[in-house]
Amino acid sequence: MKKIVLIIAVLGILVSCDDFLDTENLTKKDTTNFPITSADADNMITGIYATLSMAISDPQNTYLYAAELASDERLGGGGENDKQFMAMDHLMNVGPDQYKTFWDARYKGVFRANMALQTLDNCEVDEATLNRYKGEAYYLRAFFLHELAEMFGEIPLVIKTDPVNVPRTNIDLVYGQIAYDLKEAINLLPSNKYNSLPSGHATKWAAEALMARIFLFYTGFYGKADLPLGDGTGEANAGAITKSEVTGWIDDCVANSGHDLLDDFRRLWPYSNPYTAAEYDYVKDLSASGNTWVPDGAGNTEHVFAVKASNMADWGTIIGFSNQYILHFGLRADNGSEDTFPFGVGWGAGPVNSTLWTEWQRAEPNDMRRKASILDVEDECKNFIYGADKQMEETGFWQKKYICIRAHDSEGTLKNSFSSLMWTNNDNFQLRQVQDLIVIRFADALLMQSELKENADGINKVRARAKLPAVTYSLDALKRERRFELAFEGRRWADIRRWGEAPALLEKQAGINIYNRGLPDIMKNFGTGYGARYNETNGFFPIPTSEINLSDGVLEQTKGWGTAAQEFTGW
Repeated sequence: MKKIVLIIAVLGILVSCDDFLDTENLTKKDTTNFPITSADADNMITGIYATLSMAISDPQNTYLYAAELASDERLGGGGENDKQFMAMDHLMNVGPDQYKTFWDARYKGVFRANMALQTLDNCEVDEATLNRYKGEAYYLRAFFLHELAEMFGEIPLVIKTDPVNVPRTNIDLVYGQIAYDLKEAINLLPSNKYNSLPSGHATKWAAEALMARIFLFYTGFYGKADLPLGDGTGEANAGAITKSEVTGWIDDCVANSGHDLLDDFRRLWPYSNPYTAAEYDYVKDLSASGNTWVPDGAGNTEHVFAVKASNMADWGTIIGFSNQYILHFGLRADNGSEDTFPFGVGWGAGPVNSTLWTEWQRAEPNDMRRKASILDVEDECKNFIYGADKQMEETGFWQKKYICIRAHDSEGTLKNSFSSLMWTNNDNFQLRQVQDLIVIRFADALLMQSELKENADGINKVRARAKLPAVTYSLDALKRERRFELAFEGRRWADIRRWGEAPALLEKQAGINIYNRGLPDIMKNFGTGYGARYNETNGFFPIPTSEINLSDGVLEQTKGWGTAAQEFTGW
């Protein structure tokens, strides 16, 4: 008899229990007495959001991390023993359960959303409040399923809390459910301006933008005209979401959300914070004008949806508060011998492919976003040392968007993070990474609007902020603008996959100049090679082997994975 498998961990406080005496439960919370009040509902929704940070506690196993390192614009990097980083770049594997923590975190989120949607009607709250709670739960479930589907392809679709052993679900049913959830979120969430809800909460506008993102990926990657629309059961599709509908929603987001572009692209990123900007030559003009970094929730009109970080992290709650991507994507530098100010040290994952720097210069020589997004160590760092701490696949270029930023205090002491000055807390560099993770930016909404409508309005708004001249619409112009505006924000991988360009672009990484352990080297193909590995896997990653074993083989491994040939053994 096959085992019945729970795909995710069940929260004890939410599990229903039927006492054989049918007595009232007076000692603990279950589905007979929770959620009832508005406070209960808040706690339940907060529990769903908390799983976003669970994934970030092990960032090297997440979709965003894999998407960044697997794309054509970043290499694996890390030290000589960080084989997982380099494996991602080559679409290879290290160990049987490489993505298990991410799988678990996302399915925990799905389970908690399922439980909320099954029980929120029990709450004694007004209809508008109940609709908002439900809308947020639908949005979050759609978001979790969307990341799982982009990472693994066909996934087990679980939209109830019953214990089940589910095989991979037909991809049209998976996307049909995602579309159903987002349409529910759009209909249920209020049409108030984005800042009417606390920072970090899903809004109608985030749901509309995410619907556009998913429509563009699904229709492009799978070669379809429409996005399937589920019937809410997860077992059948009842219709389709058309391009016209999605265009209407993105128009609504752009026109009515209250979101807007910040006036200066550099103010999106923490290197322009007031403590650092006063010393960092590149942004001293912002410091002089008092026009510095705008965190999420502090007047930043551009963040449509973000995962919140906090200055309150400690070693007991680090997974809930600290943005660990910043550590992983930081320079693997020797601060005793070189000056990388204001950029701090990290684990050295994701060196920037040098061809992006040169191709960007050639395509848009006056684009201020290039230097705002990429650190050229030979230009901005003093006495830079290649190969610090046995850094691999080093190019001399690093991204500036998610990287530790330092500052001096009033006595001239260099702090590990500017946040210890901004929020007056301790200076542990592993705990003080307080930058929120931006999931959807308004610039992306504008570019998706241009792509859907095939006009240059959104493109040119984004270009005007970068002080670039207007262009006429073409798909090539749209691709170029997305590449430069959204670099290192996790979108490039999905874009080159849905445009059918991934194999050729990935193959161009082989042959570029790099440094391994400080010595000049040439990037090479591993395994069957970049393009071939993509074609073998379609850009999907392996399901954790332990999940396949737990299912007694009901789950099947992702195509192109499961043999020793896909294991990365290092340089």
